[in-house]
Amino acid sequence: MFQTVSSKRVLRSTLIALSWVPVLLTVNNNVVHIAQVKGTSMQPTLNPQTETLEKDWVLLWKLGVKHPINLSRDDVILFKAPTNPGKTYCKRVKGLPFDTIETKFPYPKPQVNLPRGHIWVEGDNFFHSIDSNTFGPISSGLVIGKAVSIVWPPSRWGSDLKLSTGRDCINKRSVAE
Repeated sequence: MFQTVSSKRVLRSTLIALSWVPVLLTVNNNVVHIAQVKGTSMQPTLNPQTETLEKDWVLLWKLGVKHPINLSRDDVILFKAPTNPGKTYCKRVKGLPFDTIETKFPYPKPQVNLPRGHIWVEGDNFFHSIDSNTFGPISSGLVIGKAVSIVWPPSRWGSDLKLSTGRDCINKRSVAE
């Protein structure tokens, strides 16, 4: 008698746990996700300690970020590389649709007007960053998520990701212009 009650309880608990798997996967794929940031292109904002090789993990908000209206200048985002969709980059949003951006080398023009549905991204560490100055404006459809906070290491909790050490490169234009 005891074994059948225990078996039923285990089976019921297992089925309840398994029924939550699709919910958790949906939330992870569409709402919120924890992602590891590798590389030096966002130093000193992310991965500031190169000597320890410790990597930052960020809480990534995914809901609605493919629409530029939900992004702001100086947001840190993760996006699929426009030249290799298998690669993911972490950069800072420096320009939104209809902004005029003053570019840097190796971009072929001194200025670019961002078209509808496109953003300009740059790494905080200019000398170690492959960003819009290399591949141009990116489609907002490539955005995976917006980094809202650092979750690991604990010593970096509370770091302000909005503090940009990058440059000001935007001549803001209104949509009405």
